[in-house]
This record gives sequence, structure tokens and C-alpha cells, in this order.
Amino acid sequence: MIVTTTNTIEGRRITAYHGVVVGEAIMGANVVRDFFAQITDIVGGRSGAYEAKLADARAIAFRELEERAGGHGANAVVGVDLDYEVVAESMLMVSVSGTAVTID
Repeated sequence: MIVTTTNTIEGRRITAYHGVVVGEAIMGANVVRDFFAQITDIVGGRSGAYEAKLADARAIAFRELEERAGGHGANAVVGVDLDYEVVAESMLMVSVSGTAVTID
């Protein structure tokens, strides 16, 4: 499955549009991770725990996007948009959306 932020795929022709597909993942962060992230914020540096959590959520959201596109008979997703949000106090949401298409 080709997944791209562009609206076309160079050298390929879109032969069918199957509609918008979305993949979402909401991940909770635990109290210990929150505590160590606050320490990192105070002393500076990167929060490896949160970076890992974001990477997990992003992978889940992309996998869900591809599964939904494949369920529509698509073999590519174009025009992909990736969004990150904080939900509640310690929930991270990653949302990926795009147009499922068939390419030749």
C-alpha cells in the first residue's frame, strides 16, 4: 500500500477514488511516565517516554488507515494529513486521514 501526503503518485495513474479513510489512536500515559516527563521538562532534554508513546500511536493510526483503505479495495492513500492532539490531561491522540484510491 502506497501512502503519501501528495495528491498524486508520480508515474502512476489514479483509476478509482474510494472516499476518505481515517486511522486514529488514543493512548493514555501513566503516572510514572508523566512524573519523569515533568522532571525532563524542568531540567531540559527530550522525553523519550512520550516520544515512544507518540511513535506507537502513529504506527497504530497508519496501520488502521491502511486496513480501512484496503477494505474499500484501494491500493494507495493520497492526500494524507497527520494530526496530534492532547485529549483530557494525559491522553495522546494521533489522527491520520486521506483519500483511498486505486492506482495502476
